[in-house]
Amino acid sequence: MREITAEEVPKLRMCIEALSSYHNGVAVNFKDIYPIRPYDKTLANFADALNSQASRIAVTEKDGVITGFCKIDLAAPNGKLDYLIVLNKYRGQGYGKKLMDWAMSAFKTCGITSIEVKVICGNPAQRLYEQYGFKPQAQILLYRT
Repeated sequence: MREITAEEVPKLRMCIEALSSYHNGVAVNFKDIYPIRPYDKTLANFADALNSQASRIAVTEKDGVITGFCKIDLAAPNGKLDYLIVLNKYRGQGYGKKLMDWAMSAFKTCGITSIEVKVICGNPAQRLYEQYGFKPQAQILLYRT
């Protein structure tokens, strides 16, 4: 596992495409709305956030292939676990735990005392977050036409 630079952000495209597909498959409500913004815009936002040091991104790799990544946003004392994805064929091999361990350590190092993560309804990843002490605080209701 390692952190990446803004120049490496385009390598995450396959992961964010897979995340959109995953969300469309597990979402209880609003299936088929992902991606919410074009992939190129998302990747540009990632690079800008890394360059401004507002975010950090770590990747896991196997045989030179990115298996997943985690993006965290840092604005002490608040933090946001913005993205965590492990490609389907690599799930169940500990990559998600490695990424969560990295994120929680990075938050602690940066003095973050409150961490937010948004989870779509129906995403079983909520269990992973709860294992790290995250608890539901609110539900966001959304209306789409």
